[in-house]
Amino acid sequence: MHNATRLRHITYKLFNMYVIVDIQGQQFKVQQDQKLFVHRINAEQGSEVEFEKVMLIDNDGDVQVGAPVIEGAKVVVEVLSHVKGDKVLIFKKKRRKGYRKLNGHRQQFSEVRVKEIIA
Repeated sequence: MHNATRLRHITYKLFNMYVIVDIQGQQFKVQQDQKLFVHRINAEQGSEVEFEKVMLIDNDGDVQVGAPVIEGAKVVVEVLSHVKGDKVLIFKKKRRKGYRKLNGHRQQFSEVRVKEIIA
């Protein structure tokens, strides 16, 4: 029974299509209808944005690797919302010197949903 479960799992994994795309300097592994947070995109909420730096396509086990990108392939995403990330506190101190410095930062993100993968 254990082997049958493992075989089902392997068969299920073979039929997923995913791509690796470069979005503003970061590489993401994305699939159809996936939601993800990327660095802030200068686009209106609800608009569509295309990213053409597709580096790898895996379509049912058929893998295409770009050098460095695959020509004609692109990922179309829809901007859902613009949000701020969690606050990160940076604290610096030098002991016995009276030097203390506290700095905070909140990164700006855009939540996007992958609408279409054109390969």
